Amino acid sequence: MNAQRRAPRFMKISQVKNALSRVVNGVHHDGTRVVIEKNGVPIAAIVSFSDLRKLVHYERSNRDQEVEELFAVMDRAREAFKDVPIEEIERETDRAIAEIRAKDRAVRASLAATG
Repeated sequence: MNAQRRAPRFMKISQVKNALSRVVNGVHHDGTRVVIEKNGVPIAAIVSFSDLRKLVHYERSNRDQEVEELFAVMDRAREAFKDVPIEEIERETDRAIAEIRAKDRAVRASLAATG
């Protein structure tokens, strides 16, 4: 496979239909990436299996990083409130949720009155 990555090739869906075998061979042999357009709008792509594997790995890595960041936030919150009784945290959480719900209801009522 070509080590130097070229810009993707843009093709209309009708062109891809008529030359699918040639397009797939190009993707496989020289790593061409093909963006398929319908009415001038990109709707899909054809990439090598190697590129797909890299994409899946990238998505998993990002997901793992996001989970680690969420746990870090939870750990910081736990540390910040370690001396606060759980009952107080629950009371304040319930109060905050009720306040947000009341604001949401007021906004919806206002929109319904003007809409």
